[in-house]
Amino acid sequence: MLLLNCPYCGISGEETEFSPGGEAHIKRAAIESSDKEFEVYLFSRKNPKGVHFERWRHSSGCGKWFHVARSTTTLEIFGSYKAQTLIPPKELQKKIKEKFPNWGWEAGK
Repeated sequence: MLLLNCPYCGISGEETEFSPGGEAHIKRAAIESSDKEFEVYLFSRKNPKGVHFERWRHSSGCGKWFHVARSTTTLEIFGSYKAQTLIPPKELQKKIKEKFPNWGWEAGK
């Protein structure tokens, strides 16, 4: 069971109180994108062994979307932050780097 914290209302709860929304930080395909570019945007997702950034919605609470950083191997939650944040906060990146020294944030990847 994952224990998540909503960065908007501050409530922590089990994952059953929240709804998963897939991978975070996905750049939407532009209107003038080719069919292939739109296909990649729509269907291609990372499935890393290690740190993964996900979207979650506080469905049984405030209803807002937010991002969560967690390890897919240990299910450890490193933290959550508001969905409008384009890159993970520096404090969160530092926390991940302490656990996984070779990890690095790659924007847009």
